[in-house]
Amino acid sequence: MSNNFILAFLYQYIYLFIVTILTIPIIAHYLKMSNVPKTKYISDNRQKALLLAVFMAIFIGLRPIHEIFVDMPQYLGIFERFSRSHEYLWEAENFIYDNLMFIFASMRVEPVFFYLLISCIYFICSFISCCRIFKHNALCSYLVFLAAFSTFSYGTNGIKAGAAAVLFLMALSYRDNLKVCCFWMFVSLGFHHSMVVPITAFALTLFFKNPKYYFWGWIFCAVMAFAHVSFFQNIFSGLADDKGAGYLGATGFSENTFLTGFRPDFMLYSAMPVWVGYLAKFKKGIQSKMYDTLLYTYMASNGVWMLCMYASFTNRIAYLSWSIYPMVLIYPFFNSSWGMGRYKTFAIVMGWHLAFTLFMTQVYYGGLSKLINVL
Repeated sequence: MSNNFILAFLYQYIYLFIVTILTIPIIAHYLKMSNVPKTKYISDNRQKALLLAVFMAIFIGLRPIHEIFVDMPQYLGIFERFSRSHEYLWEAENFIYDNLMFIFASMRVEPVFFYLLISCIYFICSFISCCRIFKHNALCSYLVFLAAFSTFSYGTNGIKAGAAAVLFLMALSYRDNLKVCCFWMFVSLGFHHSMVVPITAFALTLFFKNPKYYFWGWIFCAVMAFAHVSFFQNIFSGLADDKGAGYLGATGFSENTFLTGFRPDFMLYSAMPVWVGYLAKFKKGIQSKMYDTLLYTYMASNGVWMLCMYASFTNRIAYLSWSIYPMVLIYPFFNSSWGMGRYKTFAIVMGWHLAFTLFMTQVYYGGLSKLINVL
């Protein structure tokens, strides 16, 4: 049932093309909104965002099982192994995700149905989160999510962590209802055990509300990363399970990671929401429980990545904060306290955000040159 009419290597190009084509008119529209009074807001079409989410869920969910998506053949092997089993995985590392795969495998259905379900979770739950967090601007916020540097990768490769991350984002969208929030966090943790990091970061925001703690803490982590201090990495290694300890206790290079040591480009990338947050909190005086939760959770989780930057597979640690990166980055620009030019500023940031992803995927990692060579 998977889509074999589209070559596997074309998926990322098609995905980015669609996101870019839909983003450009949004940017052009919001660039014109340079003097919007604080008492007014600009809304967009939520129905279009829903259609886009459904399309992406089906388009990505029906992709062929191919090694270009890195972990998909490995997941297929696990799926086939589960199809020969008859017992629930009571001691599974990721209890909900693993048993969900087991249920599909034991029913002897095609693996593509399971991939389609995970894709629906990834794209539909992220859409719902955008609707809840950005009540009037679901379409443009969802496009920012789709344009993020890691979104495509964790929708096609690291699907287990990707699904867990959007479920965590769903939990954050219920910040004002802690019972529902905790439920979604439990589900998120059941999809991937690494979510213990952002969940712990979220718990900190419930008790420590002074923004200075988080900004100074983030700066401290950045300094430790720059100085290549491995003390904290060793502590985390001791607290992690065997698999996590294996990542944290080793350094090296793999073509699928950016673990080549200190990365100033990704440090700069990670710093953008922090810089915007500094302006929002200390210059614009924005007061918002939702934004505080997003910002502080992001900075605490991102700090953990910086403390472990020299370990193997730190892209997986970085994604624990980068999964909520788009929401943290743009949230202040929809707050009236940012000023009359907030929508125009949003459009500029939206453009640079997309440009970074296009540059990294098509130029830095050579995506465009690979396409030209194939054609």
